[in-house]
Amino acid sequence: MKRFWDQVGIVDGGILLDGRPVRTPGRLPLVLPTAALATLVADEWRAVTGEVDPHAMPATGLANAAIERIAPDPRAFAAGLAKYGETDLLCYRADTPAPLVERQVAAWDPPLNWARQRYDVRIETTAGIVHRPQPPATIARLGEAIGAKDAWTLTALSPVVTITGSLVLGLALAEAAMTPDAVWAAARVDDDWQAEQWGEDTLATATTAAHRRDFDAAARFLAAVG
Repeated sequence: MKRFWDQVGIVDGGILLDGRPVRTPGRLPLVLPTAALATLVADEWRAVTGEVDPHAMPATGLANAAIERIAPDPRAFAAGLAKYGETDLLCYRADTPAPLVERQVAAWDPPLNWARQRYDVRIETTAGIVHRPQPPATIARLGEAIGAKDAWTLTALSPVVTITGSLVLGLALAEAAMTPDAVWAAARVDDDWQAEQWGEDTLATATTAAHRRDFDAAARFLAAVG
């Protein structure tokens, strides 16, 4: 589809193209919950110069997902994200080499300590990749925390949690306990270490760049939700 509109407007959270309301692919009204999010989405439509490229409109795509996929049953969607708390990236540490261990401690202990205090839970860490179950009370409490988020917040948290592999980092970002850059850096500790030791191939570089674009788009969406 090529651009067919001249003016993009916002009325009561809805996006208008030459006065006509934009709808989701499922024909539901595209209405945003905050002025900041409506502006973010509207700016994507304003930026279209030729063919409409969904990949260049991540906020619009996330908004469509929030309305069509997540809003009908946000708690069920949250339950899927909550599972990341059972195998959170921050809980699985290297035992060697010492410089990597030190990086993990420096980057991962602060968000874990924040989560322990914020939710009054015990979070276990272990060396290696063998699964170490978290206390049931911890899983339940973290599940409650993510389950309390609204559909719009959950929409933004989904790529954050899945890309980082950490429910704790997602919650820390959602509650402004960490900046997006700090969350990204924490999630990249192992990958950055490996790249420093062995180099990074073209495919890995492209994958990392794609993940960063998706992560940044989700972080902007989350900030606009407020």
